[in-house]
Amino acid sequence: MRAPGHPLSLSAEDRARVEAVEALARRGSAGLEALLKDMDTPSWAVRRAVIGALARMGTPAVAPLCEVLCHRRDSEARLAAAVEVLVASTGEVDEPVITLGEDANPAVVCDVAQVLGRRRSRRAVPLLSQLTLHPDDNVAVAAIEALGRIGGGAAVDALLAALGSGNFFRIFPAIDVLGRSGDASVVTPLLGLLSDPFYVTEATRALGRAGQEAAVPSLVGLLLRGNDAVMRVAAVALVEIHEAQVQRFGGTRVVQAALRVRPELGELGRRLARCLAGADAAEKAALSRLLGWVGGPDAAAGLLALLDAEPTVARAAASALMELGPEADAPILQALREGDSARRMVLLPLVARRATAVPDVVLCLEDRDAAVRTLAADTLSRIGDPMAARHLFERLGDEDARVAQAAVGAIQSLGSEETEELALSAARSADPRRRRAALRIVSYFGYPRGLDVLLHAMREQDERLRDAAIYGLPFIDDPRAVDALLEAARHESERTRAAAMRALGQTDKEARVTSCLLGGLNDKDPWVRYYACQSLGKLNEEAAADAIVALANDDAGQVRVAVVDALAHLHTESALAALRRAASSDDSDVRRAALLGLGVSKRLDALPVLLEAAGSGDPATRLVALSAVAEYDASETVPALLRAAGDPDESVRSAAVGFLATRAGMAATQALVSLLGDPSLRDRVVSALALPAEGRIPGLLTALEAADELVAPLLVAALARMQRADARAALLTALGSSSPAGRRAAAAAVGALGTVEARQALERSAAHDEDSEVRRASLLALSR
Repeated sequence: MRAPGHPLSLSAEDRARVEAVEALARRGSAGLEALLKDMDTPSWAVRRAVIGALARMGTPAVAPLCEVLCHRRDSEARLAAAVEVLVASTGEVDEPVITLGEDANPAVVCDVAQVLGRRRSRRAVPLLSQLTLHPDDNVAVAAIEALGRIGGGAAVDALLAALGSGNFFRIFPAIDVLGRSGDASVVTPLLGLLSDPFYVTEATRALGRAGQEAAVPSLVGLLLRGNDAVMRVAAVALVEIHEAQVQRFGGTRVVQAALRVRPELGELGRRLARCLAGADAAEKAALSRLLGWVGGPDAAAGLLALLDAEPTVARAAASALMELGPEADAPILQALREGDSARRMVLLPLVARRATAVPDVVLCLEDRDAAVRTLAADTLSRIGDPMAARHLFERLGDEDARVAQAAVGAIQSLGSEETEELALSAARSADPRRRRAALRIVSYFGYPRGLDVLLHAMREQDERLRDAAIYGLPFIDDPRAVDALLEAARHESERTRAAAMRALGQTDKEARVTSCLLGGLNDKDPWVRYYACQSLGKLNEEAAADAIVALANDDAGQVRVAVVDALAHLHTESALAALRRAASSDDSDVRRAALLGLGVSKRLDALPVLLEAAGSGDPATRLVALSAVAEYDASETVPALLRAAGDPDESVRSAAVGFLATRAGMAATQALVSLLGDPSLRDRVVSALALPAEGRIPGLLTALEAADELVAPLLVAALARMQRADARAALLTALGSSSPAGRRAAAAAVGALGTVEARQALERSAAHDEDSEVRRASLLALSR
């Protein structure tokens, strides 16, 4: 709800008028005349209310609205409202509006075409096809745009006829609409325009939007013979086709293959690099991708020059350099040696995982920018050459904590024969930073020889050194390590006692450890109590349940959270009862921790609590509850996830789709299919459906049986993107679906399989399918 005074809030007058409109709407046909009079009211809010009321009224409002289109054209606002109502009307609109298509006034006929097109009326295709030949260019263009919205074979045929009309004002919109249709049959006519200098640019753009593989060879040819402007447009079109093919069929490399087979590959790379000058951002991004696919000596140089461009172009250039592979190694490493800090930040993620790159990356460990040093350490970790470990040890004492942290992480991932000696040596360093970092490495690897250096650090006055040593003791398999932890649990320093309590949770469960942790529950320091609770939970010490529950009302919030976290690991009735109580706590942190704990328990009697929390007014609580509900194999789970997919909070919606994506069973697939009508979720849902969870393929085939023109291609795309034998078999099955829309969508995907079995299935479909559109789609797929 908008706050009073918000610039978009309704005035008192408008609010009263909207309420009056709603009252008229409740009167039904009796309120029709008054509503019609208000269609041109200056108030946008009132006009929208009138449009909504008339649209809901349905058929009784249609004839008067047609009368407005024909005879009351003195108000643009009234005409626009009439069109909007007819588009949204729940009544019988198509036939009365089609009758108006014979009106002598071209302006009326334009409105007719707009209404029928936006309603996607297939009954109107014959009329709209005739109107593409109308003497008035505005009418013809409106009909062309309407046919583009409706789609289908008959509409495409009419648009193709407009393409051959010889009328400039009709050809250009027809080119655009045909490209947006995505129909494979438009490719050949559009290719015929590539030789016409007047239409080549628009035809090239349309071929890109159509996204059909058949256009690729001719567009690659344009790269070799066109001028720079045409080449740039062709590059964008080829990338669009690549993206469309990936969306439909998964990891296809149709465009890359077409580029690589050209004998003029070297010349092509030079021409693409030359075209970068003068290109806009979208064109540069497309040219970058093509250079990555083409390769050659000019590609790396051209792409390196784009790394300083605006972010979208720089990202495309970086991706293309990685696509180049070994061809780009030498130029990237040279630029890394010679570049400044900013350039190194861009280049380091592009360094290939080859040992030959190590010396140049090691140089970056000395860069004056700490961010570069950090990234260099990460890069050495990614390369994976143990010989780099010695150089990383030199950065353990770096003045910037991020660099030291990255160096530790890299050393831990690499390991090496000399790592133990280097770590033990560094653990005795006089530099506290270097020493703490080395203790973490010793702890990570659990070197038995490292126990002495850890015990020595335990006796230091520096609390951070003691913390580092305490952290590592549980990973040393020696009784002296536990002895040292138990002693540290009695230390005068609260910080040291807390660290010891946390570390004891990593040891084996034994009586003296449990006794020490139980004592920690009564410590005066809240963080000691916090870690004592946590550790008892991690050790699954069910005998401590009552003692932990006793701290449920502790003064310290972190202790209350730790109590809930510990109880989640225990399975006594008192622990579960305490969790249920905590799930209604006024403390949001405690409440969320309890919800997670109940989810871990997977007790059916806890599910109602979680479902209720999934409807909380707090998005963070809903998200936590949803993650817990998703763990249950119960009949209520999928409906709850489906509801959450419509949540107003983006993170909750995203999580719900993610949980449905990985959930087995037909119900989850059906839930995802039902979400395909939401444009904001559509791409995410298709990706989710492409994950081959148990029951996913049968669910998709079942959904295809009833799929319409919008949903069928999305379901087929999900099957095609799985890239699995059972999914390919399902595509062949889909070609025999009872849904014509499903069979049409399946034809192109089956054609992309390229197998003998697929070709035979398409031949049968092209010859015998009862639907002419399916026969047509099958023939086009056979011509690939």
